[in-house]
Amino acid sequence: MAAKRNIAAWAALALLAAPALAQPSFQQVKAEWRPSDAVILDRQGRPLQRLRVDKQARRLDWVSLADTSPAFRHALVMSEDKRFYQHSGVDWSGAAAAAWGNLWNNRTRGASTLTMQLAGLLDDDLKAAPGGRSLWQKMGQTWSASYLERHWTKAQILEAYLNLVGFKGELVGLSALSSTLFGKLPAGMDLEESAIAVALVRAPNAAPERVAARACRILQDMRQPRNCQALTARTYQALARSRAANPLAENFAPHFALKLRQRQTLAAGSRVRSTLDLPLQRFAASLLRRQLAALSQRNVQDGALIVLDNASGDILAWVGSSGQGLSSAAEVDGVTALRQAGSTLKPFLYQLALEKHYLTAASLLDDSPLDLQTGAGLYAPQNYAKDFKGLVSARTALASSLNVPAVRAIEMVGPGALRDRLARLGFSSLNQDGDYYGYSLALGSADIRLYDLANAYRTLANQGMASPARWTLGEARVPAQRQLNAASSFIIADILSDRAARARTFGLESALATRYWSAVKTGTSKDMRDNWAVGFSRRFTVAVWVGNASGEPMWDVSGMHGAAPVWQALLDRAQQGAPASLPPPAPAGLVRQTVRYSGNAEAPRQEWFLAGTQRALIVAERGGQAAQTPGIASPVDGSVFALDPDIPPANQRLALRARGVSKPQWWLDGKRLGGGATLAWFPWPGKHQLELRDGQGKLVDKVRLEVRGASLRPPGKR
Repeated sequence: MAAKRNIAAWAALALLAAPALAQPSFQQVKAEWRPSDAVILDRQGRPLQRLRVDKQARRLDWVSLADTSPAFRHALVMSEDKRFYQHSGVDWSGAAAAAWGNLWNNRTRGASTLTMQLAGLLDDDLKAAPGGRSLWQKMGQTWSASYLERHWTKAQILEAYLNLVGFKGELVGLSALSSTLFGKLPAGMDLEESAIAVALVRAPNAAPERVAARACRILQDMRQPRNCQALTARTYQALARSRAANPLAENFAPHFALKLRQRQTLAAGSRVRSTLDLPLQRFAASLLRRQLAALSQRNVQDGALIVLDNASGDILAWVGSSGQGLSSAAEVDGVTALRQAGSTLKPFLYQLALEKHYLTAASLLDDSPLDLQTGAGLYAPQNYAKDFKGLVSARTALASSLNVPAVRAIEMVGPGALRDRLARLGFSSLNQDGDYYGYSLALGSADIRLYDLANAYRTLANQGMASPARWTLGEARVPAQRQLNAASSFIIADILSDRAARARTFGLESALATRYWSAVKTGTSKDMRDNWAVGFSRRFTVAVWVGNASGEPMWDVSGMHGAAPVWQALLDRAQQGAPASLPPPAPAGLVRQTVRYSGNAEAPRQEWFLAGTQRALIVAERGGQAAQTPGIASPVDGSVFALDPDIPPANQRLALRARGVSKPQWWLDGKRLGGGATLAWFPWPGKHQLELRDGQGKLVDKVRLEVRGASLRPPGKR
């Protein structure tokens, strides 16, 4: 029987010793520590943004003992384990005192040393249950503490403890506590803050007055008496801050980090090196806030910007909002929010017209009052300045952002063709067909994202080669694919860089002018709800939006005054240290020659042409119309018309318009309709082919169209 009892005793001791034998080393504990955040780094490895991933606890980076306040270390030892530096894991004299106190005072008094508490933090089997630890757990704590004291140094035990111990609520570790409650690093905690922190170790969820009372007793034990009433007020203030976000956490790119998290899984403790550049990011955020503060009296709250590297597509800066204090919707990301495009889509319209040989940069367009009949009623575009310039070249019309010539351009290419081109360039928000947007697509009536706009302009900067933007340095670069014609893209960039061409609206010196080669376009939406400035140098593309997240209109703020100053200053900063931005070399397929205008419509100049479209003399036709590529101005190819039997037939005639043809003749389905630059045609249902021929009967242009609806008799017939 005695032998059996000895075997049982040894088995019990082995079970008790098992936790001790399983204790990890200090190096293992430190290596396995995981903050609750993922840290987004900039391209140089500098901390940029902390993003909370683990919602169970708030843990920050491991803090070394040398980086903690001496006041805290002293307060902790005085409160929790006065003989920490003398015992070997178990304070037997403290345990005896606790037992004696329990015997006479009839209450439980703890005698766990810091080492024993650490053993409980390291081993889940030794953690206290709601009713306290069992006898077996306490004995296991004793074995584990003795093991730790033999294999760890006192400094390692204390360092691990202050990193693993739980404080108030979800706060784990001194680093999380000090930054959240006191807004400082652990090394900066003063005596009173240290006492409050240590008081929370014993009672993490106690009421503020109880925490303050215990902190006051700790200070008295340290022979550092304080005004306990003042300490109570400070305790209330600190504990109230525990519900706020970590004030010391890196917070330079919150919107970018959230979007990155949607793109890829971020694990707690992971460190992801992004493509952002921290100095540029901080400069961009500060610049935007200064500009918006200056415009605050004009009902401007919000703004956003993005900077891209043209060659790699790396996102170098991303500021989604002006932030707290200026914006009432700081959480809204203006880089990806849908906003009305204004004139920022015009370059892609003119590029398409050049590519299809409908226009050259020298072609004259008539900037005069224009009324267009659309399915939604009469459309009468106006220029921003509420005036008209008369005959202007396509170069001047685009650079000076004239609206009426842009509408004449979209008459040529058609809303459907422009919408399809924009969709291929990455404007994913354009999910309706061209007829839905109509002619107003030329003036930016559609909603787009700043992110998509910036990358589309980057495609222009790269002479038509497109690739996705890159978010992290770990991403493989996607090979660029051609989306735009290189030669016509070059001409558009050349126009957008032309100070003289934009002078009729913006002047020679403005926020659009830089000391190096750059191309830029502004935009202002209806009622000044949005304004934009987007453009590029040889190395970088910068896009800026200014407005209100609520959609409220600004008060007399155009793209020139709102977004353009930010664009210029930000591109200047990005260019610092970069190679000089010189004009790009011309690709193949271009011809440069002198062009003159009859009637001095514009001054003679050197102009770029797509090969085969060059002309030395541009002649304005009679009636104020410009000499353009001959063809059918209206209707456009693929048009669909619907007849309404409730409208008198005389009011449903369709105007056929020709351009650039001498003695035009109209033919429909092989039969002659009549002649003239404009012909009123009474449509009838069916699919038709409309042809335009010149005075010698030579085919100039043809379009297909469809008429739907009930058959109507022409007026005067029964």
